[in-house]
Parts: sequence; C-alpha cells; structure tokens
Amino acid sequence: MTKTWFITGTSSGLGRLLAERLLQRGDRVVATLRRDGPLVDLQKQFGDRLHVLKLDVTDFRAVRANIAAAFEAMGRIDVLVNNAGYGLFGAAEELTDDQIDRQIATNLTGSIQLIRACLPHFRQQGGGRVLQLSSTGGQVAYPNFSVYHATKWGIEGFVEAVAQETAGFGIDFILAEPGPTATNFGTNLDRASAMPEYDATPSGEMRRAFANGGSFAKRDDAGDIVAQMIAAADSEHPPLRLVLGDLSYQHIEHTLAARLDSVRAQRAPAASQNDA
Repeated sequence: MTKTWFITGTSSGLGRLLAERLLQRGDRVVATLRRDGPLVDLQKQFGDRLHVLKLDVTDFRAVRANIAAAFEAMGRIDVLVNNAGYGLFGAAEELTDDQIDRQIATNLTGSIQLIRACLPHFRQQGGGRVLQLSSTGGQVAYPNFSVYHATKWGIEGFVEAVAQETAGFGIDFILAEPGPTATNFGTNLDRASAMPEYDATPSGEMRRAFANGGSFAKRDDAGDIVAQMIAAADSEHPPLRLVLGDLSYQHIEHTLAARLDSVRAQRAPAASQNDA
C-alpha cells in the first residue's frame, strides 16, 4: 500500500537517499530542507509525488505551520522521519554558547517540536509512526561529542516516554541507531577551536584520529542502512530501538553490558539501605 512520508533534512545523506528510495517504490514524500536546489532533479523525475518544503527545524512556529499544511495537503501522513541534525565536535570547555544552543535546538528541541506537532494529526487519523534518527551515540559516549550525545540521549528518553503515552492512539516510534555510515556527517561537523590544555587527553587523541582519518574508519553502507530503516517502518511491530550496522551493535552491546555489570555490583549495597 502506498504510504506518505514527511522527512526532514533531505538535502543529502540518509535523508536524501531515503526520499529517493521511497519515491522509486511509488510512495509520496514531503521533503524538507533549509535551502533551495538539492531536490530539483527528484522533483523533475517524480512530479507531484514529491512535495518540497523549505524549513529550518529550529523555527518552531514554522514547524507547526508546515506540519499542519502538509497533513491538509496530503490528506494523510503515515510516517514522520526526524532526520535533520548534525554533529558538534570538541571538548565541552572548548564549545561556545552559540554552538551549544544551536546543537540542542536542531537535534533535540527541533525533533521534540516536530513530534509534538504531528501528534494531534496522528490521533485524528487513527495512528501514525515516527522514525526518529538517533545514533550509536544515543547509548554510547565518546570524547569530543558531549553535547551531541546530550541531544541523542535526550531524544531517546523523550521518545521512550512519549511512545508509552500515545500507544493507545495507534502511534508508535522507532529510534534508528546507525553507527559510522558513508555519508557527509564528518564533513558537516561543527568543530570547536582546540585548547592546548586538552592536547594530551582523550579529547586530543580523538581530534588527531579524526584529522588522520583513522577514527571510525569502518563505515556502513548508507544504502543498506536506509533499506533497514524502511523495512522497520513497514513492519507491523517494529522495535523501539533499531540498531543499524555491525559497529553500532558492537559498541552498544559492550556499553550496555558494562553498565549492567556496574548496576548489578551495587545490588547488595542498595538492598542494605532498605534494611537500615
């Protein structure tokens, strides 16, 4: 059955590829981007099955207006794909206030407001699905990505709570957690100015690894990642968290196992407090 998708951040990367694949199979797509031009070729190829909107997800009034207009124009939207976002790279002390504010507004608050804007429409039409782009960094943390992690860990907590709130309305959620993927993520990193005090720390090591191309050198194929995302969104009972790629699986499994070991080591002290 033909579906209608609302996808943010479609000028390149996973968002662009996702729009292409869905249009090729006959679906309808509302695609948002911040500048004119990147989707002209798809508009010529697919005509009125592709609706392009210019949208900055940090403009929350525009988010609500565009979501309402999209539901009215399309009649129904089956899947919201919260894909717009980018990475902020640098030790926490190196980051500027403006960088932090922009990262949170784009990756976290923008995604929250898009979901909130869709909820009343999903309820009225009897259901819907949200495919929220998180990352391995939604469950794992690396030096120099502190605020990026704050946004991804934050949106995972938000989605997990809202999924419980709205399950009775036929609304469900998928948190997509890709690892390093062959996209332009690294090219688009917003980088802080390095402080020499951090040169001999894990932050400095990470910075040098990125500069030498050695960090996260193994990258998953973007086409495979998109195919798995579409399959999950099509499935009747998708997982809340969709781990994408071998490296993502390895890092998340290792991190969660270590965290669980740490929690279990505290079982006896925690129980003894109740006995006191």
